[in-house]
This record gives sequence, structure tokens and C-alpha cells, in this order.
Amino acid sequence: MKPMSRLFEPITLGGVTLANRIAVSPMCQYSAENGSANDWHLQHLGSLSLSGAGLLVVEQTAVEPTGRISHGCLGLYSDANEAALTRAVALCRRWGSIRLGIQLAHAGRKASAKLPWQSGGPLARAAGAWPTVAPSAIPLNDDWPVPQALDEAGLVRIRDAHAESAKRADRLSFDLVELLGAHGFLLHSFLSPISNRRSDRYGGSLANRMRFPLEVAAAIRGVWPRNKALGMRLTGSDWIPGGITPDEAGTFARELRDIGYD
Repeated sequence: MKPMSRLFEPITLGGVTLANRIAVSPMCQYSAENGSANDWHLQHLGSLSLSGAGLLVVEQTAVEPTGRISHGCLGLYSDANEAALTRAVALCRRWGSIRLGIQLAHAGRKASAKLPWQSGGPLARAAGAWPTVAPSAIPLNDDWPVPQALDEAGLVRIRDAHAESAKRADRLSFDLVELLGAHGFLLHSFLSPISNRRSDRYGGSLANRMRFPLEVAAAIRGVWPRNKALGMRLTGSDWIPGGITPDEAGTFARELRDIGYD
């Protein structure tokens, strides 16, 4: 007999049980105002909360203003951001039974970009560009600005910003946090030897390249309740010689498991 699909069976992640195994992935909307959700997010998230999926993950959400991809990206770094997102969460909770997650992130050297429908690419200074940061002073591409290599103070600031955003997500009653470590954003750029050319304890060997992403992951684990779900999105391969490999990604995933990621 052909086995039946398990797609519609419940599944438990950490302390959270989903009604089925369908999840709505985070989708950047580029429609926030100073990092705050607005009426667009009410209808966007509200409609998806009625989809019948087991989980809805809110779009990539920056942990500090300079961690946004664009001026239109969502943030969870201020009281105003938190208050604005409260409306969308309340709407989803009132009318839907879906579990709610949020993806926390820092865009790193991919920040300070134009909106996609304005051709993308780096912002001009006259359009409100801001300085970007990365593990090393290597631009994203030839026509992108050179980011500032993060010093110890910057690393601590960004680590703590992730933890503070996770606290806000808990106050907003989210069921799940997904830390973003993929797609060339800040934490992925630390893991990848393509973008991480540091000579200190945060660069070189895999153990060193993992160090800062694991510090961020541990900071979130320290404040995120154990009766909720916590995970991280990873890139398994850079698809170019000298980049991160699936074996390295697997080693990193085991480290996440050991510090209590679900």
C-alpha cells in the first residue's frame, strides 16, 4: 500500500505543536515606515493567517536600523516598532489559529539598498544611504560601497541587539524565532570564508568563523523561552570554490543543537 502523506499531520518543534507541516516562509514586503509595520502588514499577515498553514513566519526583521536591507524593511528595535507590530499580531490571533514566528536578522553589507522596484542596488548618499558593516571590509560587488569591518564593540552591540529583539518578540507573543544565517546577510558572511577574511579569533578556521554567529545564537537562546520554538536558517553551500560547504554547515548545525536550538 502506498504510504499516506504526513503533510497534514501535526508536528512539534521545541515546545510548539503545529497543526500541520505547511509553513509560510518570511517574505520581505519593503513597506514598513521607519521599521514599523502599517496597514499593509495588517492585510498581508492577516490574510496569510487564514491560509490553513500550520506556521506563518513574519518577514526578515532587522535588530537595529542599520541592519535593514532598505528604508522599507521591518524592524523590531524600538518601542514604536513593537507597538506597531502588536496590531498585526492581534489581528492574526483574533481571526486565525495559525502559529506565528518571526525571522530576526542583520543585513550586514547587503544593507542600505534601494527598494526592489527602484532597481535594487546600493542607495546613493542623497537618497539616505547609511554605512554598512561586515566581518571584513569587502564590498558585496564592484558597485557597492566598502563596508566597515566590525570591531569588538560592534560585535557586542549587534549580539545584544539580537537578544533585545528576541525579548520584544516574546512580549508580542510570537511562538517561534528564526535567526537568519543565510543569503549573504551578516551571520552568513561571518561563516563564509569568501566574505570573512579576518585574522583575529572571528576569522580563519571554521571554529573561528562560527564564533560570532554562535555568540548571537546563544544570546537569543538565553532570553527566548524554552516552551517556544527556536531555529536558524542556514546556507549549506556558497556554490563557489573556497566557500562554505555542506559539511561545514552540518558542523555548525550540530553546534546550534548543542546550545539548545530546536
